[in-house]
Amino acid sequence: MRYRTLGSSDLEVSEISLGSWLTYSGGVAADTARACTEAAFDAGINFFDTANVYGRGAAETAWGEILSAHPRDSYVLATKVWGRMSDDPDDQGLSPAQIAKQIDASLTRLRTDHVDLYQAHRFDPTVPVEDTVEALQKVVEQGKARYLGFSEWTPEQIWAAVDIAGPGLFASSQPQYSMLWQAPEAEVFGLCAAHDISQIVWSPLAQGVLTGKYRPGRPVPEGSRFASGTMAVSRDLVYSDAALEAVERLVPVAEGAGMSLATLALAWVLRRTEVASAITGASRPEQVHSNAAASGVELSDEVLTAVDAALGDAPVTEPTLAPSAEPGVRHR
Repeated sequence: MRYRTLGSSDLEVSEISLGSWLTYSGGVAADTARACTEAAFDAGINFFDTANVYGRGAAETAWGEILSAHPRDSYVLATKVWGRMSDDPDDQGLSPAQIAKQIDASLTRLRTDHVDLYQAHRFDPTVPVEDTVEALQKVVEQGKARYLGFSEWTPEQIWAAVDIAGPGLFASSQPQYSMLWQAPEAEVFGLCAAHDISQIVWSPLAQGVLTGKYRPGRPVPEGSRFASGTMAVSRDLVYSDAALEAVERLVPVAEGAGMSLATLALAWVLRRTEVASAITGASRPEQVHSNAAASGVELSDEVLTAVDAALGDAPVTEPTLAPSAEPGVRHR
């Protein structure tokens, strides 16, 4: 496993990280979550990414139990705030009161006194950006988080926060990024790089589409993520005939390079120096080890050219508003 520095921080994170969005919030059994997490440690993965809203605390609770058995300095822990946490429609967002409440609740569930990275899961245009920035800074000042990040903010929103607090405010950005979803390259990568903000990307395997398990014109395989009632919510993001046909064309490229399609897809994401880590999900320990094997894999110019040809016009390349994200910025 190789490691990269996370933006302006002193955190060294594994190139492949483990996420908990659809799996450890209830998608898989507790013993499976534990087995996958232990497999991550075995594979050299030290970066674990979750969010308060995953199962409304269920994923944090699961990892609080599992990770507390390991020395706190042996892993880098990230969580997020913004999502709706109860039936109360006001129990969400990035107001100072909500951030203060949710960081404490997250720490309790995670059984720790601090997280290494605290991320704004989306931007909240209903709250003055100055209020949000100050509340996040307070979390760091109180020692409850070491560094700050954001997920799926627009360039306008990133600029607004940096303009208030300076380029050292954030260490990371978390966009969706894969062979099939290249939108962040258009604007976000360059803007963040100019301010020493690294990318930790979600869905680098396009929710499993880039493993080749889903085939054009065929039903989704039994036991797969998209066959699960609890884990199929992400299907519409990446699942289409055009995407599946592009993946079919990628198969011989991967075979010719002597690697699995998943390794090719992860190595393709990590070819970008802006990317510090690719967040992967896993419902079996062997998936963790398979994903970890992509760390350090270098793709030749010939392979990269073949990838571009195979993908054709299937990828999303234009700046695209992320799911659940809203444009705009409010000031005091």
